[in-house]
Amino acid sequence: MIRHRRTVGAIVALTLGTVATAVFGFAAPASAHVSISPSEAKQGGYGRFAFRVPNESDEASTTKLEIFLPENAPVGSVSTMPVPGWTVAVEKRKVDPPVQVHGAEISEVISKITWTAEGAAAAIAPGTFQEFPVSMGPLPDVDQMVFKALQTYSDGGVVRWIDEPQPGGEEPATPAPVLTLTAATSTAAPTEAPTASPGAPAQAAEDDDEDGNGLAVGLGVAGLVAGLAGLVLGGLAFARTRRVGGPGQGGEATAAP
Repeated sequence: MIRHRRTVGAIVALTLGTVATAVFGFAAPASAHVSISPSEAKQGGYGRFAFRVPNESDEASTTKLEIFLPENAPVGSVSTMPVPGWTVAVEKRKVDPPVQVHGAEISEVISKITWTAEGAAAAIAPGTFQEFPVSMGPLPDVDQMVFKALQTYSDGGVVRWIDEPQPGGEEPATPAPVLTLTAATSTAAPTEAPTASPGAPAQAAEDDDEDGNGLAVGLGVAGLVAGLAGLVLGGLAFARTRRVGGPGQGGEATAAP
């Protein structure tokens, strides 16, 4: 019976280990994909975002990144930040109706951004990652923006990060970077303070003065009482020492109880 229990326990442990290996073994590579940071922003606002590109190959380096801006959510203003060792090129497209940017109508927006490494030294080597910053706004009134991406390696391989998220589903094998947008919080206008009746401000000031004076007097009395208590305790201790008789006073030194 004991041997049977041990056998059953070993089978259970082996099964759990196999399941854990399968789950975590396949989940780990999927987490190392092209992403956007931060991944959340407010509708109608501007923001600085970075496309984070990890290198998943053990031998080849990443030499090019292509980001496609969503067609259903055009952005009127998009600018890139220089990345040392990389060149950047943008492609534009016409939009109808135009995008409103600070009262102006923009009929042409950026549709694609391509970063290319100028040499092997600038490429994203195995075990490293690179960020490509952009500034965008005003962000559209949609729930999310999906940026499909293509990652090209030095050996000619291309990884297509283009799978869109499915509501309630598992993360796809090659997910596209997703920016979640939330509604801008409206700031309520400050309410007007009620008009005080004549004499009310003066009365309030007098009440405040009286409260302040009362507090000051109370603190002063408390400090005086504490000082007197200290003097009394000090006198009692000195008198007790005299009664016991310390060294040099003609009596034996006695330890305090």
